[in-house]
Amino acid sequence: MTEAYDRNLMPHRVSISCPACGSLADFEFAEIVRIKLSADVPSFKNNDAFEYQFFEDRNGSRWHGAIFYHGLKGSTPSVIRDLPEGYSAEDWDHSPYLYRGHGLNIGAVTCGSCGYRRKHYLRWPDEAFYQTDYRGKVLWAFDRESAAELLDFIASDDRGRENRKWRAFLMRVPSHFLKKQARETVTKKLRRLLQDAGVSTS
Repeated sequence: MTEAYDRNLMPHRVSISCPACGSLADFEFAEIVRIKLSADVPSFKNNDAFEYQFFEDRNGSRWHGAIFYHGLKGSTPSVIRDLPEGYSAEDWDHSPYLYRGHGLNIGAVTCGSCGYRRKHYLRWPDEAFYQTDYRGKVLWAFDRESAAELLDFIASDDRGRENRKWRAFLMRVPSHFLKKQARETVTKKLRRLLQDAGVSTS
């Protein structure tokens, strides 16, 4: 919600503006698993479920990776088959936590409006669908749910930390957007975005 964020601590799916038509689209991060043995590399290269890539991390270590694009391929158990010994389809499942082990902004976009469906490198938060600006600063939300909560929070007269309705991330919203003179502009834009996405804001 703020300008600063941890690239590794994001939901596995976020709402972005479609690169083709600008409408609301879903971006889903790909999952990458290290290939344990060089002898396993050909199996992944020849498996249509994966994209193979040779990686080098910040420390200079090089490794083989098998990339699975959830947004393009479907669910892991139904799509991933014929794996070498020592791997299972669940290895490419998303973590139950808001954490991305590989830290890369690669994934796939699917748009229900124009049918766009492709691999994509995410430029966040520039591509966030739910974003609004006020006097040179930008406020954004990951998805419909967090955008609706953000709208309620900014519109509310009770933003106290003791109010259990508000989740922790809302306490990080910069005061720039919470001032009385900003409220009308920011909430109006958020309402319009949510209404365009078919979300009730009443």
